[in-house]
Amino acid sequence: MRGGLTSFEEDLTILKQKTVSKQEPFAAVLSCADSRVPVELVFDQSIGHLFVCRVAGNICTPEIIASLEYGTAVLGVPLIMVLGHDGCGAVKASIDAKPVPGQISALYAPLRPGVERAGPDLTATIKANAQIQADLLRTASPVIAARIADGKMKVIASYYELESGRVTQLG
Repeated sequence: MRGGLTSFEEDLTILKQKTVSKQEPFAAVLSCADSRVPVELVFDQSIGHLFVCRVAGNICTPEIIASLEYGTAVLGVPLIMVLGHDGCGAVKASIDAKPVPGQISALYAPLRPGVERAGPDLTATIKANAQIQADLLRTASPVIAARIADGKMKVIASYYELESGRVTQLG
């Protein structure tokens, strides 16, 4: 490798120079931490274009909400997308609710509403979870809620298909 990634046609050196002193993303994405969901690649974007928060199960924790509030209040992103994906291990584990090592089970509680809404069907639960997390962002954050009320932003839920690479807006 010669200082750049072959997967990008853009010159990374120039890109980095344009984003060192500031960032101006056009959207924020709350995504799962799953390594098969590389958000920038999914949306064919590069450095500085997306403000991405990743956590297993794309759940809204206080830290995630605070990060997205930063993207909203400071960076001015007009869109937050909650991106669920097929085959999500965190959602599957929450459906199964089996004992797991360490703190992995801390993911179960925020994912339970999706399980309760959609039942044991993995795909339906993943989609329900994305919608629930988007609803939570719209209501749990006064910063985000105020921008939505002012017509300055939207929060949407979506679903990513690993095999096809297709992203579908939900609800």
